[in-house]
Amino acid sequence: MWEERAERARRDIAALATSGMNLGDLYPAALAVVQRTVPFEQGCWAGVDPHTLVMTSISNWKPWPVRREEFVEYSARFAETEYSENEPNTFAQLLRRPRPIARLSDAPHREVVRSIRINDLLKPQGLEHELRAAFRVDGTCWGVGSIFRDAGRDFTDREVEFLAAVTATLAAATRIAVRAGHPTRAAAVGPVIVIAGRHGELKAATPAAASWLAEVEDAAPGRFSMVLYSVVAQASAAVSGTTRARMRDAGNSWVVLQASRLITGDDPEQMVVTVEPATTHDLATLLLAAYGVTAREQEVCLEVLSGNPTADIARHLFISPHTVHDHLKSLFEKVGVGSRGELVARLVA
Repeated sequence: MWEERAERARRDIAALATSGMNLGDLYPAALAVVQRTVPFEQGCWAGVDPHTLVMTSISNWKPWPVRREEFVEYSARFAETEYSENEPNTFAQLLRRPRPIARLSDAPHREVVRSIRINDLLKPQGLEHELRAAFRVDGTCWGVGSIFRDAGRDFTDREVEFLAAVTATLAAATRIAVRAGHPTRAAAVGPVIVIAGRHGELKAATPAAASWLAEVEDAAPGRFSMVLYSVVAQASAAVSGTTRARMRDAGNSWVVLQASRLITGDDPEQMVVTVEPATTHDLATLLLAAYGVTAREQEVCLEVLSGNPTADIARHLFISPHTVHDHLKSLFEKVGVGSRGELVARLVA
């Protein structure tokens, strides 16, 4: 019975993805599919940049903070807990496991007792049980999510197995959603620069940034607060003091956020975060990953995007022209195009 339910859920989620939904529509619909078999009171899923794992979107099943201000604060604190050493079952921890799924009740008691996520965010809402997973396929994570229940109703082993059985499909569906959609208007004009504190709190912004932020928050309250904390936390933990993440803005244009440690005597923990239109390379590498191409196919494709002929590609990559053609044939099949020109148009249009 459970196997049949999982198979039906996989089919339903795959159908949602192939209908052309973007991620903002896909996750709430997929949460509803899961809810039919694994009931829960609340749910929170987020898409991630597959190269840095920075959370770049947020979707909720019946978001519990009623007021907009509360939801914005919740989103930031939800992201904050993912980078705490004291939190049980962080998504980074899950991705180091053979099966990237975990139930809160299976975590060490000492971690649960001191958990900010549990004590400050969930219990005040009457929620006590959590089941979370990373959505991974072909070794790459495309999204993460948690579902929650109130006291006295923990998730069963069967329910854990059910969610585990659909996580790869959720990852594959996320890849398709990443490829969907086209910009509805141009990205912000002018330098979009913000100064953030160590907890991702906004301290200053350029006029263009203020306008851009207002549009993003109006379209999805709490989203930028979550992304800002995520990228700042990642940069803080990085040896280089910097990290990057790709996301769609309110106009559906791809942009790149880059957070870097700010060298200043006043506050050495401040971060400068810039938002710029995604370059051809930024967008192509993301979309090629979403199409499931291999590392070598990506190298060939980037050569094509640079306008290089077959002989030059073969020389640059130390392979034969025949091998270049084989990689191109595979690329065309995966991306769904029939020529180099169509390939370039699909990736950079």
